Amino acid sequence: MQPDRVDKSSKPMKTAYPISSLLHHKAAAVWSVPPETTVFEAIKLMAEKNIGSLPVLAGGRLTGIFTERDYTRKIALAGKSSRDTRVREIVATDLVTVSPEESVEDCMRLMTEHRVRHLPVIEDGRVIGIVSIGDLVNWIISTQSAEIEQMERYIAGGVAG
Repeated sequence: MQPDRVDKSSKPMKTAYPISSLLHHKAAAVWSVPPETTVFEAIKLMAEKNIGSLPVLAGGRLTGIFTERDYTRKIALAGKSSRDTRVREIVATDLVTVSPEESVEDCMRLMTEHRVRHLPVIEDGRVIGIVSIGDLVNWIISTQSAEIEQMERYIAGGVAG
């Protein structure tokens, strides 16, 4: 009896798709706020649009990203007023961004390394989208499901009946 051999020719599911592929499946609108916006106005917009972050743009340039986490930690827990505090006062400015050519896998790695949940996608100096960790997980699940379905059809078609 031969010992089990590992087939080293098999490859893991592909996650090297560019992030631009994922962006094509998302809504095209990128909601943003200027730095002077009150935190209250920003969280109201986020609630209306059902989004978890907002790019902060000054003169069309990304200067920060405002997230639900910013609100809970820097306003609610700090006892500040969301109506009196400007986004620029609490926004994260140490930004991690990606280009549309970055792979889904690279984006997941960056999010994990930097402990962020949202990545602005930048092209020619402007924000063309934002991807969340949920977007990446959903993309991977759907692409893996499609690949599995394709393999199952191939196998079923190759079986003589």
